[in-house]
Parts: sequence; structure tokens; C-alpha cells
Amino acid sequence: MSTVSHATHSTEHVPTTTGRTIRWAFAYDFVVRVLTMNREDALRAETIRLAAIEDGASVLDAGCGTGTLTLRAKAAAGSAGKVVGIDAAPEMIAEARRKATRAGVAVDFQTGMIEALAFPDAMFDRVLSSLMMHHLPDDLKVPALAEVHRVLKPGGQLLIVDFDRSERPRGLAAHIHKQAPSTDTPLRSFVERAGFTGIEVGHLQGGSLAFMRGVRPRGC
Repeated sequence: MSTVSHATHSTEHVPTTTGRTIRWAFAYDFVVRVLTMNREDALRAETIRLAAIEDGASVLDAGCGTGTLTLRAKAAAGSAGKVVGIDAAPEMIAEARRKATRAGVAVDFQTGMIEALAFPDAMFDRVLSSLMMHHLPDDLKVPALAEVHRVLKPGGQLLIVDFDRSERPRGLAAHIHKQAPSTDTPLRSFVERAGFTGIEVGHLQGGSLAFMRGVRPRGC
């Protein structure tokens, strides 16, 4: 089994973004467990199922946090798959790299922003965005989703999982929603404007999370 070894640099460049960046990687996994009411494993597994990642696929996890979902994506893509995780917070990337090293899994974790992806056109079969899109103000969603469209292969799929805006969040989730930028415009409109088609929406089982899938059309 191959391993990933990255040096951790406390002075690594922090990208400039108008989106909300979470820097407290030390507590992130605990907060996610609280927000998901200890159902994180089941919700991550369902996210991977919805992504329909095939063996050998290339996958980008945009806003990967500490890399929990990214590592699951790598397991789905197999040894021949290429999986990359990006996050605007170097602290998150450092923790994600530590997780990959401990697990002996080859995942490429990079500090980066979804609105300025440092990848060539048509590189990925799947792009995942989990519990991240609500951190972007509306005017940043447009370039972010356009970038996702650009790096997806024709026929490739975007999967977004996030809080269901139709439900009133409670507790810690309500606090996080209050701190996040405004998301008054329905997300579907941004996804459609970015050029995605075949859009599907639904809910993850037993929680207040919703998903949205869209495809970059072939020949586009």
C-alpha cells in the first residue's frame, strides 16, 4: 500500500478569498460529529454512494476540510484512481495529510480555492462539495461553479451536499448558518447558470442535509 508524506509548513500561504474559511482544524472533526448527531460515518458513506465513483476515476473534493470524505473517495476510486482534496485553510490540509499518512493512502491534498482551481480543463470525473457551499457568498458561487464546470470532463458529475435551507437549523448548526455568508438565491440557479444539466435534488437519509447533482454536458 502506498503512502503519502508531506511536510507540514505553518507558514504555508493562505489564499485570499471572500468565502468563510475555517481555520480551527483541531476541533473540526468533533464539530462535524456534533452537527451530524454522530451520524457522520453514515452520511459520508451515503455521499460516496450518491457520487457513484467508479474504479480508476479522478475525483476532486473541493473544501475537503480534514479529508475524511476525500479518503473515502479514494477508497471508491481504487489504486488506479486519482483523488485530490483542496481547502483554503492550510491547517485543514495539514491535518488531512496526517490522516492520509496514518492510513497509508495516496491522496493529493493541496491548499487552494474553489473559485480559482489550479487544475487543467477536463481533468476530473467527479467533483464533490460537502458542507462547504454555504460558506460562499452568492457572488462567489458563480465563479466557483464555473471553475468546477471547467475542470470536470464532459459527462463528469458535480455532487453538492449541504444543509437544507428549507429547514430551520437548531443548536450549533444555527450558529454556523448565522455566521455564514448570505445565500438568498437558490443554489440550483447558480448550478444551472454554470452550465450543468440533468440536475437532481434530494435529501440524505435521516438528517437535515440535502444533495444536488449536476452533469457537465458532453460536447460542452
